[in-house]
Amino acid sequence: MFLRLAQQHQEFIQDLVMNLQALTIALERRGYTASCYTCGEQMQSASFMVSLGEKHLIRFLVSDYGITWMELWDDRELMKLEGAEAISQLQELANIVKYSLTIQLTN
Repeated sequence: MFLRLAQQHQEFIQDLVMNLQALTIALERRGYTASCYTCGEQMQSASFMVSLGEKHLIRFLVSDYGITWMELWDDRELMKLEGAEAISQLQELANIVKYSLTIQLTN
């Protein structure tokens, strides 16, 4: 049972890293400065960052050790979330990207 759970966790992390990479591309295409760095080819961890404006930065870290969302303003931490809350906040960011694409397509 535990080996199966460990495998599922690794697959979850890999899926999350792939989605972060895709989100980075989508954000860059919309003019945001974004980056996603992974460690190794197995995609077991990533550091994702996006600048939402002057002095406004989002940093999302994912690894086997945990998942963290940090929002910074002028190099000061505004919010820090972990686990499911961090992933929910990431979904909000992805929704903004989707919403902005819908507006562009309708105009």
